[in-house]
Amino acid sequence: MIKLIASDLDGTLLLNGAQSLREDTCKLIHRLYTEKGIRFVSASGRQYDNQRRLFAPVADEIAYICENGCLSFCDQDMLHLELMDRKLGQEIMQDILSRPGEEILLSGIHTSYLMPKEESYVVHMRDVVKNNVTVVEDIFATQEPYFKISVYARDGIESHAKYWQDRYGDRVHVVTSGNAWLDMMPKHVNKRTGLEQILKRLGIAPEECVAFGDNYNDLEMLSYVGMPVTMHTAVPGVRDMCCRHTDTVEHGLQRILDGTFV
Repeated sequence: MIKLIASDLDGTLLLNGAQSLREDTCKLIHRLYTEKGIRFVSASGRQYDNQRRLFAPVADEIAYICENGCLSFCDQDMLHLELMDRKLGQEIMQDILSRPGEEILLSGIHTSYLMPKEESYVVHMRDVVKNNVTVVEDIFATQEPYFKISVYARDGIESHAKYWQDRYGDRVHVVTSGNAWLDMMPKHVNKRTGLEQILKRLGIAPEECVAFGDNYNDLEMLSYVGMPVTMHTAVPGVRDMCCRHTDTVEHGLQRILDGTFV
């Protein structure tokens, strides 16, 4: 019996660079909750406030895995926060600053701290991604604890990823997230970390869960649940691990609602 559905956002629920949900998405999520008692979890590298805006019509009905598993929320309560060593975080940010074509995003619980090299980066994060953004003159002076530090490469993250994995992969969890992003979190933190906390709160077993994903930052979540589903457009290393695939999450949600999901 399905009791919970978790879905990645960018590349999964949000296709082809979309920054807003389809018209029917929240209606399906609401029907699943009110008619079937099935909870929905938004599982993303995005910040909490960004996700709540995205799901505004059902914002209080769903749970959230944020910052690729560093923190999670359920019924408006923050369930956990995984912290990174501050000295290590500052080393990473100094390294990003020294590398051409890369920008820093330092995650806070309710804002993204930026010290931009180009103003277009601020515009992208504020007006396109629609994050809460705080532009600072000295990012090393921010007072919030560190939990996720991201690299943004406008020309694509693929050519940058090996450097970060080789340099920091033994000290932090390094994962690509979409075409332009690479995230670094505390070691062993991923979307499964957040999902475990939500399932514990709700008393739901992993075997009773469906999860949708498309990229390497979804691997642990997909392998944890009883019914993983990947997008037809998923990267090969993720798509090949699942026997269930879909063109859109909404089609999967409708099948679950209709009782035809197998």
